[in-house]
Amino acid sequence: MRVWKGKRYWLVGASEGLGQALAHRLSREGVELILSARSEDKLRTLADDLPGPAHVAPVDVTDADALEQVAAEYGEIDGLIQVAGVYWPFGAQDWNAEQANDMADVNFTGAMRLAGVVVPRFVARDRGHIVLTGSLSGYRGLPGSAAYVSSKAAVMALAESLYADLRKTGVDVQLLVPGYIKTRLTEKNDFTMPFIMDPEQAADICFRHMSGSGFQRAFPRAFSLLFRGSQLLPDWLYFRLFA
Repeated sequence: MRVWKGKRYWLVGASEGLGQALAHRLSREGVELILSARSEDKLRTLADDLPGPAHVAPVDVTDADALEQVAAEYGEIDGLIQVAGVYWPFGAQDWNAEQANDMADVNFTGAMRLAGVVVPRFVARDRGHIVLTGSLSGYRGLPGSAAYVSSKAAVMALAESLYADLRKTGVDVQLLVPGYIKTRLTEKNDFTMPFIMDPEQAADICFRHMSGSGFQRAFPRAFSLLFRGSQLLPDWLYFRLFA
């Protein structure tokens, strides 16, 4: 089991939803937090509500230089947790190029920029903990969500590749793969969302996974079996069922 008390973690995407709930969970365990997101006001409100020490470091994950500045300012950290993301529901028939590019730039290349900041530091000292956040929708292509699905699939491939490289080193890599969570983003959906979870419930599952040594945690478990099982289907059957 991972020891949390006294550790220092950079939580990116902390201002609301799952990130905010994780901040509370980690702070109760004695973790010193560096809280990042674009909204400084929300971060300061969160920091004031936490029981433990927290530093406010507003940053946009699309700005590599700004991420490097935060890393340099706060010095050595024990881990990075990436939950920052944006979402708009649309498919090919209603393609919105600006929103699609934003999802790619925040969800995936934002994670890539963060990796560029922390991976070399962790590798150099052979110690660190990297947690990336994908989505159940990232396992295979789905109708009505090409931009979001592809951005999350890319994050999951990044996590798998980092894990393949670093699994026998002192740098731990883990992947969170949640389903629907009640947030400002899922409020945009106009369809039924099976097994939708409160952020606090999802944060508890994430925390338990991060406390162990396993690589990937897809949840809710019953719902995740549908998506993971779909990877075994031949294309002709998969698209007949899901598209």
